[in-house]
Amino acid sequence: MVDLILKSIEEIKPFLQRDGGDIEFVELTPENIVKVRLKGACQGCPGAQLTLKSIVERIVKEAVPEVAGVESV
Repeated sequence: MVDLILKSIEEIKPFLQRDGGDIEFVELTPENIVKVRLKGACQGCPGAQLTLKSIVERIVKEAVPEVAGVESV
């Protein structure tokens, strides 16, 4: 399951990097919550939470339906 999550995050990276940001996988919790770290321009960006929920979470859940959610650490 982690391999599929990593693959989906790799697909998202170019879109974030285009705007000076990045994303890093941190862990998958026992509750199937994916923890990620937003980096670069994404770190502290007012729209980061919206990006996390509307884009990152959607893409990860499409790839791995067992994922309950995505959170930033």
